[in-house]
Formats: sequence, structure tokens, C-alpha cells
Amino acid sequence: MNATIVRLGVRAVLGRRRGIMLFILPVILILLAFVVRALAGEGTDTAGHLLPPLGLHVLLPLVALIAASSVLAPEIDDGSIVYLLAKPISRFTITSSKLVVALGCTVVFAVVPILIAGLILATGTPLLAVAYAVGALVAGTAYAALFTWLSALTRHAVVIGLIYVLLWEGLIGGLVSGVRWVSISWWASAIAEAVDDRLRLVSPDLGLPYAVIASVIVVAGFVLLAARRLQGFNLTGDE
Repeated sequence: MNATIVRLGVRAVLGRRRGIMLFILPVILILLAFVVRALAGEGTDTAGHLLPPLGLHVLLPLVALIAASSVLAPEIDDGSIVYLLAKPISRFTITSSKLVVALGCTVVFAVVPILIAGLILATGTPLLAVAYAVGALVAGTAYAALFTWLSALTRHAVVIGLIYVLLWEGLIGGLVSGVRWVSISWWASAIAEAVDDRLRLVSPDLGLPYAVIASVIVVAGFVLLAARRLQGFNLTGDE
């Protein structure tokens, strides 16, 4: 990891207009948690109706997409990436540093708000909030790696990422049970269920070992793919 790249990455994320959404999305989740608690009361069922669909399936991937696309894609778009690639820094170091920034933003603006919303909705069972947060942390790492690679691959990372989140993780993943085996948000649900066995979010077949192993493979695979993409990047800035 390179501290300078990390610092510049943080400035890139928080210094652009899309960074405003990083503050708005978690606020919406927390406000909705207060509203739902006021209307339906607190409890595991109340949390189960809000946190998986809105927290794990919407907020988490959207925040990861915004953060990951902000740390790499703008540099490729304006051509400034050539100055970074010309430095004697390995492509893996560049990629991992960008991933650290994307993951840090995902933790601050998605994982922590999910934890807070869980504590609001199920005050008497704090383990439930912790379970959702742990699942969100693992899945957030996988999302950050996926979208970092996507940002290195194409200028249309945000559009493609939105289609992926809304269709695959949201619509198709909710309708077709088999898709859950290759859905990051459902891996998060399986991990949360393993932390707090009172949750019943996914099929028993989709357990903790599979969710963790699949997440590790996704993170390692997409970090390496992003690094290889940067290795093949045209330093003339034509892409």
C-alpha cells in the first residue's frame, strides 16, 4: 500500500460531486430506521424487513460503486493516470491502495450506518446489528474489489455497476434462488446468519464456509485482474 496514493484517493472521492451521495445514502437509511421503529416498533422482525433489502442489497453496493469508481475511473478519463503509472510503483500496489480507499469509504458510509440502523431497529438484540455489520464488511470488501476492477476496465463503470446492482443483486437475486450462489449481497446475508443464528435470510445450503471462500476468491481475483489491466494500460493516454 502506498500512503500517497491513499491520500490522493481520499481527496478524489470526497472532492467530487458524486461524493455527496456517500453522505446522503446512509442518512436515508438511518432516518428510515427511526421511522420504521416508530411505526412498527423494535425487534428482529422489524430489522429483517429493512436491513437486508435496503442495507445489504442497495446501500452497500451503491456506496462501494461510488467509492471505487471515484478513486480510479476519473484518473483514467482525464489521462492523469499516466503520471501515476510512470512512477516506479508496482501496479499491484496502486490497485491495492485504491482498494483500501474504496473499502474505507464503504465501511464508513455503509457498514457503520447498517450497524447503527440495526441498533435502532433491534435495540434489545445488539448481536443482530453486529451480524449485519459483519456480513456487510465482508461483502463490502468484495464489492470494492469488483468495482475497482470495473473502473480500470471501462469508462462506463458507473452505468455497468448500476445495472449489475439493480438487476443482478436486486431484481434477479430476489426472484431466482439459484442466483444467490453467485450474489455478493446474499453472501453477506449468509455470513450475518452465521453470526446470529436467529436470522433466517438464505437457504441453509448457502452457509458460512461457502460465503467466506467465495468472497475471498472474488477479492483476490479482481485485485489481480485490476492490476493486470493497469499493466496493459496505454501510457499515451489514448484509452
